[in-house]
Amino acid sequence: MTEPLEPIAHGGALSESIARHGGEPGEWLDLSTGISPFILPMPEIPATAWRRLPESAEASRVGDLAMRYYGGSVRPLAVPGTQAVIQLLPLLRPDAERVAIVSPTYGEYEQSFRRAGIKIEHVATLDAAAANRAPIVVLANPNNPDGRETVRDDVFGFIRSHRDRLVIIDEAFADLRQDLSMVGAAGMEPNLVVMRSFGKFFGLAGLRLGFVFATPAVLGLLADRLGPWAVSGPALAMADHAFGRKDLVSELRDKIDKAHGQTRSALNMAGVRILGETPLFFCCDVGNGGQVREALAEHHVLVRSFDHTPEMIRIGLVPDELSAVRLRETLRLVHPRPQ
Repeated sequence: MTEPLEPIAHGGALSESIARHGGEPGEWLDLSTGISPFILPMPEIPATAWRRLPESAEASRVGDLAMRYYGGSVRPLAVPGTQAVIQLLPLLRPDAERVAIVSPTYGEYEQSFRRAGIKIEHVATLDAAAANRAPIVVLANPNNPDGRETVRDDVFGFIRSHRDRLVIIDEAFADLRQDLSMVGAAGMEPNLVVMRSFGKFFGLAGLRLGFVFATPAVLGLLADRLGPWAVSGPALAMADHAFGRKDLVSELRDKIDKAHGQTRSALNMAGVRILGETPLFFCCDVGNGGQVREALAEHHVLVRSFDHTPEMIRIGLVPDELSAVRLRETLRLVHPRPQ
């Protein structure tokens, strides 16, 4: 029996920071995740969504809406967050002994494959993965946590040139970078699996909802392992609402764009060097990420640091101008600009 692995630290652990540094939740500026600080307006969810088990017709309808919204060629599988699918990825190639993960990236991929006894081979680029020859390749695009992007033509060329390899693309942060997305090819290319997160762009991470685009065989295996009623009725109702309201989606995009500009301005004025970014977060070089993270937490500003890149912190979007000023001034205090 495989020994349990040490859990990975993730962003959003506000209660742990409060236990260490004090304060009330409302006093903290939590910028530790890449989740939108804005929430899509909630619809009135019918009581039946709470009282009865969701029917397959509801999941099919939301799948059709998701296909159109994301630009897919096949109906995706609705899942209770893409993290639930990451746990199942080793089952897609049970004969695989190695996996090439374009790194550094979201750490749960490595955890999942390690649990299955599959050797992890970290590669820096998709080109390096081509030379590696591992039967499974994992790429986050845009990447978390550094915002690295791989152009769609390069991804498509890799998939077509390596048909004997399973290629898993994590597009959790691609809602505002559709030009990178491979959703349209998933289901058509037999070796391609694309995962999309619902909660990050819509600001609804607690809903636990995602979508997987792949061939019917892959989706059938995942659906079988997830079991019946994997996605709740309220989650399906929320997705139905979100995908059908282009006006609300447009307003959300505008809010995120404005917050992105405010956050960038705060970082620039604080003299912090930006290494990479996505529309939902910035990756910054502060010399000693862990030290700066702790110093910011003393002032009740929460960001994310990383063992694999000690000089780096990741900073999510501020929700308003007042928060931007707070971020700017706190960074100036704990990380003075070099003279």
